[in-house]
Amino acid sequence: MSATTAPNHGRVRRWWSHWATGGVDHDAVLRQIAEDSGWSGRYAFLIVISAAISLLGLLMPSVAVLIGAMLLSPLMMPIIGLGFAIATVDPREMRRAATALIAGALLAIALSVVCVTLSPIQTITSEIAARTRPTLFDLLVALLSAVAGGYALIRGRGGTVVGVAIAIALMPPLVVVGFGIATLNWTVFAGSLLLFVTNAITIALTAALVARVYGFGAHLSPQHTGWQLVLFVVAVGLLAVPLGAALRQIAFEAVAQRQVRETISDRFPDASRLGQLDIDYDAQPIRIRAVVLTPRLDPAADRVLAADLRARLDRPIDVHVDQLRVAPEDNGVEAAQIARASSTAATRDADRQRRAIADLALVAGVDAVSVRADAGARTLAATTAALPGLTLAGYRAIEARAAAALPQWTVRLAPPAEVAPPAVPIVAGVVDDEALGDAAWSSARRGQALLVDGGSAVQREAVATAIARRGGAATAGSAGGALRLRWSDEAPAAAGASPPDRDRTDPGRGAGGR
Repeated sequence: MSATTAPNHGRVRRWWSHWATGGVDHDAVLRQIAEDSGWSGRYAFLIVISAAISLLGLLMPSVAVLIGAMLLSPLMMPIIGLGFAIATVDPREMRRAATALIAGALLAIALSVVCVTLSPIQTITSEIAARTRPTLFDLLVALLSAVAGGYALIRGRGGTVVGVAIAIALMPPLVVVGFGIATLNWTVFAGSLLLFVTNAITIALTAALVARVYGFGAHLSPQHTGWQLVLFVVAVGLLAVPLGAALRQIAFEAVAQRQVRETISDRFPDASRLGQLDIDYDAQPIRIRAVVLTPRLDPAADRVLAADLRARLDRPIDVHVDQLRVAPEDNGVEAAQIARASSTAATRDADRQRRAIADLALVAGVDAVSVRADAGARTLAATTAALPGLTLAGYRAIEARAAAALPQWTVRLAPPAEVAPPAVPIVAGVVDDEALGDAAWSSARRGQALLVDGGSAVQREAVATAIARRGGAATAGSAGGALRLRWSDEAPAAAGASPPDRDRTDPGRGAGGR
């Protein structure tokens, strides 16, 4: 250091000591931070309230509600306390602040996991998604906010700390971590955890540097100061690597979106319109799907666009453009809107169909893959799982309940193959009408004919005709014994033999829902 530089350096240090650090009551600041940075009942209460408000704001989603949670900011003081403990190299305060920080974070995450698990809403809202892709900008925000927070505490300007709490938002990322655990979404979990860790480490280390600048830890040797600087640079550098990569990816996606639009638009005539564009950046190669309304079709569009975009983006590209031919005088914008509306309606109908299939599968006791759906005819069909002791009347009642639950669909539930046809009791010379209805229904649902055995020829013909009139299929079978029904592929019972027990009228039949 030259003779001229040394006096100048000394004057700067004296000026800083007099005007900046001279008026700071170091002991009072450290006492205040120690009081607010440890574990206490008040701290735990604020953690619970702040986490609950944050979760509501994320699920609604509502920025105003989230700001309310940020104003509480219970995690800020343990982090600031950790930073000042690092600045003064106070192991006791380090353990105390770190314990409060970790315990508070775990409490917030546990509360979020429980609430999200019990909540009927588990959708990734815009506010949740915003906290799953931290970038280098988040690191810079945390660093600058920590400078402001440390200055506010040292200079006794508590109002500034409120603004810092809103800027950094420590609690919402923690709640999103719990959301990711509860929904088993590890992308959400990892992204939000990285954001919280970035904020916490950057605030603590930056607060430590601010504290050293304002004279805290003046008793430390130059070696201590050197290690503190190395710790700050290494920690921030390690965090900057994944955050910088995320920022680069976001920048690439923004540029790619614009270049894809320009490349597709330049390929087609001026009268063409780009109606829809979907880009999947996670696919390998990058998958691009577009809809273009154009007066002239271009058979080579996919091949040429893929080559152009590979050259411009320097990434492998898979492009497919659906070209819809329109007359030059047609309104392309309106056509594009119609195309988008049709696509949205189709997606909505597909979702409704999946829900209907899932509901019917639940009622029938089968897997969703066993349900047959005809979207055009609005028909759902399946074979019901076997329920011990249940008669055809019971299975018919299950179909009726399913049909009532799915009024937009025609429901057809076939009874299991092992269920026998109903008995045909004759009362005062007349066959029971309910039994005939059950027989006709089962025949229609199984697509299988019934044979009417026993009784007289007139009775057999009458029963077969009555079943056919009710929508089933039946023919007269063999003579001998009591009047009875059997499926067409079953061997006839011996003449005079009684039907098996399962064919007898079930006394609990009326409870089947008829």
